[in-house]
Amino acid sequence: MARNIQSLERAAAMLRLLAGGERRLGLSDIASSLGLAKGTAHGILRTLQHVGFVEQDEVSGRYQLGAELLRLGTTYLDVHELRARALVWTDDLARSSGESVYLGVLHQQGVLIVHHVFRPDDSRQVLEVGAMQPLHSTALGKVLAAYDPVAHSEALEADRKAFTERTVCDPDAFERILDVTRARGYAADVEETWEGVASIAAPVHDRRRMPVGAVGVMGAVERLQRDGELRPELVAAVRDCARAVSRDLGARRF
Repeated sequence: MARNIQSLERAAAMLRLLAGGERRLGLSDIASSLGLAKGTAHGILRTLQHVGFVEQDEVSGRYQLGAELLRLGTTYLDVHELRARALVWTDDLARSSGESVYLGVLHQQGVLIVHHVFRPDDSRQVLEVGAMQPLHSTALGKVLAAYDPVAHSEALEADRKAFTERTVCDPDAFERILDVTRARGYAADVEETWEGVASIAAPVHDRRRMPVGAVGVMGAVERLQRDGELRPELVAAVRDCARAVSRDLGARRF
């Protein structure tokens, strides 16, 4: 059985201590409460302060939780709320479209799948929550790159790998795709990432009208297309789902 890393356990205990009780604590209080030598406590605090998880008041010398830790917590809450608001609507989209539904957010120069609804049939499927998809070739990724300036920069800076002969890697051609995505309100991936697979995605916005994710369907090309074109009823269903989730997040004009 793997052993826990003692320094990480102590750092976690320190953060929990600072999160409860008094707003700020001195070095002696922290060391005494956790049964640590002052030198050990100070070393951990200095490391936590360096990464932004802890801040030290310049006047009193006392410590409190830092802004970076708050940002991480807010990100978790945002994703949690996004997923919670999307549950009913993504289930409806899977049922009406007959296809798998994915909800994704920007994460480390890619798309992190935070919710996945299986295609409503008896086929064997694998849950892909936690999987990563590329920004430049998938419908979810193109939507994020089109509407989120950070995702846009990361998509351009990343190595745009050619997954199939249809993958668009040229930066100018990619920018034109993003212009089309913004103009029509959705993105498509027809065999750009996986042979025989197509997807359609639309953006989800929050109450500040900021893009917080993308929702879409994915399935076999022959099911998502008719006469060589994406089925318009699927495009409409995806956009309706994205607007419904956005409204539930407080966005207006959706």
